[in-house]
Amino acid sequence: MNSFLTTKIKVKTKDDLFDDGNAALAIGELEAAEAAYAAALALDENDAEIWHALAMVRYKRGAYPASIEAGRRAVTLDVNNQLAWTSLSLAHMKNGQIPEAEAAAAKAKVISWGGKVKLE
Repeated sequence: MNSFLTTKIKVKTKDDLFDDGNAALAIGELEAAEAAYAAALALDENDAEIWHALAMVRYKRGAYPASIEAGRRAVTLDVNNQLAWTSLSLAHMKNGQIPEAEAAAAKAKVISWGGKVKLE
């Protein structure tokens, strides 16, 4: 039998791509991490965890407006994610948006106290 016909092709899932992004990020390959996260989001654009990861890799690249964009998507999808609000606050701070940074930090603090927040 022809081995070509019996070879199975493994298609990467969203989780595979997310893991690839995390592995690339862990060793400092920021462009590869961003590409993997973007590919994962192409399969599921409603995954807050991947949007947050994309926000963080963009933050590490110094792409603060792009980090803010991804971070806003993350908190829109998971409004009570303390870490995502904290990361969004950091990106706003680096982008010189102090009132926005303080507002995001306040939301993170409320969540840390066990409270719930709303999007504005």
